[in-house]
Amino acid sequence: MKEPGSAEASYYTWVDQFNTSGLGNNVPIASGNLNGSLLALVNGKMVNLHVPYPQGFYTKWVEGRIDDPNAGWKGRSLWTTYSTRAMFHLEGGKENRPKVVRFQLRPDPLTR
Repeated sequence: MKEPGSAEASYYTWVDQFNTSGLGNNVPIASGNLNGSLLALVNGKMVNLHVPYPQGFYTKWVEGRIDDPNAGWKGRSLWTTYSTRAMFHLEGGKENRPKVVRFQLRPDPLTR
C-alpha cells in the first residue's frame, strides 16, 4: 500500500519528563528543521508548535522550565532559540540577531 507523506529531518529531540509543556509527562519534542516549529508526539499524534512569525523559525534545541508548580500553565514554559549560523541571510540582513522564544500552552484558548 502506498501512502502519501513527507520526511522531516529533525536535528534534536528532547523528552519533556515533567510536563513543562502542558502536553503530558514523557512527551518527546523534536526541533523541526524543515518546517519552522517544534514537533511533539502526544498520544501517538504529532502536535505542531508553530511560531507565528513571518521570518521563519530555526531552532536546534528546546528546554523546559517550571518556575511555579502551583501556577498552572502560567508557571511552566518551553524555551528555545531562533538562530542559524548565518543570521544575516534571514530577513533583516546584518541587523538580525538570535532570539529566545518562550512557549506557554494554555489548556484552552480562552483560559486566562
